[in-house]
Amino acid sequence: MRPIRTLRVLRTAKPSRVAVDETAIRINGDRSWMYAAIDLDTKLILDVPLFGRRGTDPAAAFLHGLTEKHDLSDAEFLVDGAGYLTALSRLGLSGHLDYVDRNHIEKWFHTLKMRIDRFHNSWVGSRVSVREWLEQYVHYYNTQRPHQSLNGQTPAEVLN
Repeated sequence: MRPIRTLRVLRTAKPSRVAVDETAIRINGDRSWMYAAIDLDTKLILDVPLFGRRGTDPAAAFLHGLTEKHDLSDAEFLVDGAGYLTALSRLGLSGHLDYVDRNHIEKWFHTLKMRIDRFHNSWVGSRVSVREWLEQYVHYYNTQRPHQSLNGQTPAEVLN
């Protein structure tokens, strides 16, 4: 299963701990799944692809896409379900269930949905418009929005 399209990040990251999760969104009334990965140390959003469904196969495709963009050789994945553990195992990546440290991704999804009222009900527009908006939001989040937990720096500044 291939994602609809993925985001480009400033440069290849080498995270040590990555939180991953997915959330349902509606585009013109149809359910899609937005997957996301965040480097817990730098708070850098690593990728946010859309899939038509959720499960082990889309999770594996999502994680495989991350391995093509970033150096994940030493990364530990913090996940919330067995489907991710199976997907990680398929790809030879390490991870474990962690409902506490991976809360940053839940907070990011909450922030995203609060800022975009359209995601609460249904995005009216094309999948392309959703992808373009997500790409712009991730760019803003990674390069322009200072984070209190990063001493007022952006994730991109911490990465460099």
